[in-house]
Amino acid sequence: MDDPRVLLPLAGLSFGSPSGAARSSFPWTVPFVRQELRLQFGRPVTLFVGENGAGKSTLLEAVAVEADLPSAGSEDVQRDPTLWAARELSSCLRLSWNRRARTGFFLRAEDFFGYARRTQTMKAEAEAELGRIRAVDGPLALHAQPHAGAVHALRHLYGEGLDARSHGEAFLRLFEARVRGGGLFILDEPEAALSPLRQLSLISLVRAAAERGAQFLIATHSPVLLAFPGAQILHVDAEGVREARYDDLEHVRLMRDFLANPGAFLRHL
Repeated sequence: MDDPRVLLPLAGLSFGSPSGAARSSFPWTVPFVRQELRLQFGRPVTLFVGENGAGKSTLLEAVAVEADLPSAGSEDVQRDPTLWAARELSSCLRLSWNRRARTGFFLRAEDFFGYARRTQTMKAEAEAELGRIRAVDGPLALHAQPHAGAVHALRHLYGEGLDARSHGEAFLRLFEARVRGGGLFILDEPEAALSPLRQLSLISLVRAAAERGAQFLIATHSPVLLAFPGAQILHVDAEGVREARYDDLEHVRLMRDFLANPGAFLRHL
């Protein structure tokens, strides 16, 4: 996975707030916005960790907007109304590319059902148009082929549909179908859909894709995902973004202490 011959798509990023930015309102109040930020990505998997509100998701959203990645959600990144802040911040963000990624996607766990509905709507519309054309012009009509191709592609990728599976199963099916070597994939808290066992399955899928040249930026609270072998870990807090070791993370220490003696924590709640 650390083969030096594999050139990652995204080399790094820099961020600088514009002069006169309205620092009293969101998104200019996010901690990382208040400083000059420069990050280098030298490993296929970079994990962002930090408390809620630290800005890790906002940073990755801005990267997804600036990279103009396809969205595995209900709306494209340039039109999604929930990404208005990311679009503002992206104007201050500069990405450094080793090679521009031609494949990949951006996924927030809470958007996944929207994406499932979106793909089902696309398939239903293509099937309806295909049926209409064939009913009028016959089964071999040439102008039916694009619609037949769309139906075939969606069935090949997702079978009868992502919403025909459990949340976790559908989530992993999306990865199996869409993750390819050479792309850039930005994931915001993917563990939300996955049991601990499924999180291990996700690690396996990500590792296999990374070995084929894919690059991942992942925001997570999960000690399971944070244990990804050889990953770069970046801790995001009020002081900025800095490299961290797995064993030093508060998320990891807290979970270890809790599992060793849950009663010691719960008796005080």
